[in-house]
Amino acid sequence: MTRMRLILVATILLTMTVLAERTRLKPATNVSPQNDIKLGLEAAKDAEKELVLVTNREATDYISALGNALIAKAPNDNKFPFTFKIVNDKAINAFALPGGPVYVNRGAIEAADNEAQLAGVMGHEAGHVILRHGMALAIKAQNTQGFLGIIGGVLGNSSAGKIAGAVGGFGANSYLLRNSREAESQADLMGTQILYDNGYDPLAMVEFFDKLAKEHKGTKTEQFFSNHPIPENRIAKVSDEINRIGPTPVNSRKDSESFQRVKKLLLAMPDPPKPTPASTTGPAPAAPPLPSTGMSDFQATGLQLRHPNNWKASVQGTNITMAPAGGVNEKGDLAYGMLIDVFKPTNTRDVDQATGQFLDGLRMGNPNIKIVRSKVPAQLGGQAAQLNELSNISPFGGAETDLVYTVLKSDGTLQFFVQVAPSKNLPQYQSAFRAILDSIRFR
Repeated sequence: MTRMRLILVATILLTMTVLAERTRLKPATNVSPQNDIKLGLEAAKDAEKELVLVTNREATDYISALGNALIAKAPNDNKFPFTFKIVNDKAINAFALPGGPVYVNRGAIEAADNEAQLAGVMGHEAGHVILRHGMALAIKAQNTQGFLGIIGGVLGNSSAGKIAGAVGGFGANSYLLRNSREAESQADLMGTQILYDNGYDPLAMVEFFDKLAKEHKGTKTEQFFSNHPIPENRIAKVSDEINRIGPTPVNSRKDSESFQRVKKLLLAMPDPPKPTPASTTGPAPAAPPLPSTGMSDFQATGLQLRHPNNWKASVQGTNITMAPAGGVNEKGDLAYGMLIDVFKPTNTRDVDQATGQFLDGLRMGNPNIKIVRSKVPAQLGGQAAQLNELSNISPFGGAETDLVYTVLKSDGTLQFFVQVAPSKNLPQYQSAFRAILDSIRFR
């Protein structure tokens, strides 16, 4: 065997050893990746209704080129259609949605010292996509909320008016962004591998995160850490992964002229426009007609009841919405009316435990929800039930009251009925709500 061939064989064996020693990270779910893509596209569409994106061509071309270069060497045979965009927001933040959309705030680019640090942030977010953390959270929320439409792309905002979809749509409280420390650790390791394979100093990622934690305590940067809970021993774990992969290359990449030029360009841009307070955007939507005293019959699988005849019932699988004209806003969020659905608790024996799991899921999806009254005994359709009164923010502005009635069925599922109205209008709806409850019969 020639000397050149020996060198080639040794190089291949060394490469195989290096790849074998790195941590093998498995995606968090095995459902079809097309579900990630569909959910991510819907969430991105929702996100970009709220976000202002940087449109400067040099900056957008740079972030796309950098992102695509990183993904080209990503592990786990990635096949997601990644996109990379800059948000015109000075807050230091970045997030990724299932299936590939990655958003980096201009504040994160401005705060980074070099390209390696920015690449670390983007590699970390790409890790969440490749490891399918967002889809795993959506599936968990689906199981928690008992709502079958999540994977179909049904996303509302975080108001309890769309309790069945409390997985949340986009926003600071989006369930899709609420990764655990374990998921953050996995994304760190994936980001480390991506940096290493692209020739960057792999420690740049944790150096940047550590810098943010130390230098920006008490600032807007805390938003970053609310969405990115710091794993235990982050730097030690990344350092251990670097040792597994191999020594940091002597000539590892740190920076580029392109990064410094784009950073300078962003710093020279005017500050983003401040959002207009909701109170100045126009009058609040008009309240819908009051509930009629005339009642209409309604039947569904295992259930029958009566509702005001000026309300319309909408059925999607097990989810039933009843509302007057104008009771649902343009985003599909219920402000006046009633929601009915089924929740599947785990390892519960009574209505207290099942309802507790259900309410925990709601509050996880929307921290604005507060419990006003809890565990009030009630009766529905001749069966023992429980009432919990919640407060929330109405999609139409102001405070909202949500009256949650739950019944544990013989098959172990929890049937829930949520009556929704702005708190100031609740007295005008109580008679209709009571008439509906009194008419409920289980079949």
